[in-house]
Amino acid sequence: MVLPVGFGGIFLNNILLKNLHDNGLDVVASQVPQAMLLPAAGMLFGVLVATFISYRKPRHYSEELILAAEPEKAEFKPRNIAVALLAIAATLSVQLYTGSMIVGGLAGFMVFTFGGVIKWKETHDVFTRGVHMMAMIGFIMISAAGFAAVMKATGGVETLVSSLASSIGDNKPLAALLMLVVGLLVTMGIGSSFSTIPIIATIYVPLSLAFGFSPMATIALVGTAAALGDAGSPASDSTLGPTSGLNADGQHEHIWDTVVPTFIHYNLPLIAFGWIAAMVL
Repeated sequence: MVLPVGFGGIFLNNILLKNLHDNGLDVVASQVPQAMLLPAAGMLFGVLVATFISYRKPRHYSEELILAAEPEKAEFKPRNIAVALLAIAATLSVQLYTGSMIVGGLAGFMVFTFGGVIKWKETHDVFTRGVHMMAMIGFIMISAAGFAAVMKATGGVETLVSSLASSIGDNKPLAALLMLVVGLLVTMGIGSSFSTIPIIATIYVPLSLAFGFSPMATIALVGTAAALGDAGSPASDSTLGPTSGLNADGQHEHIWDTVVPTFIHYNLPLIAFGWIAAMVL
């Protein structure tokens, strides 16, 4: 939402900035991260609340289920941690240098393999299990993309926004709040902020200018509205990915252990901080 590297570069420059330009908003690339600083601070606030208040107590897991999922007795090796950190650094460095997430992921996988964390005879099984996990995520995201295409083709978002705009009047604070809430509803169904921006930018940019929001406030409104549902959507890669890893032992529920916590600790602060950004920028 703030740093223009990796996915951030795609979100801020290739999608958000491009769609703002396409809909007549005259802004430069340096303004986009600045406008998203305050909404991103809302997510940081949510993380702190979750860490120190909501989930400060340890969670107890069934060791029987863990051993059933991983019967082998793996020993903790500091060397493996060092190789993992090196793999993360290699993945990020290669991705930034080549501009390809695929090449970056391959570099990280090779570091794991040559570092001895993954044995040569196990590479096929590890790779296959990863493909199986991503296939499930991909299927859900493809379904969500189909839903987005139907919404765009039928004009469902335009109808929703126009009905709200007619009842707002000249109430600027209420307009900002309702635009964020509508963005949340749209993105929750689509599951991707990347797919949501082209849909809502065509409506939100003229609407924001009509209500007298500044270009910086418009950036914050569109960017926050798109990011809102991504964190708390059941069909988002931001929730499907963590669930796939945390449910390795079968003790993690997607809705109650991933979606609801992220909705409470990310989406609610995002609405509050995004609304503040729209009012002060």
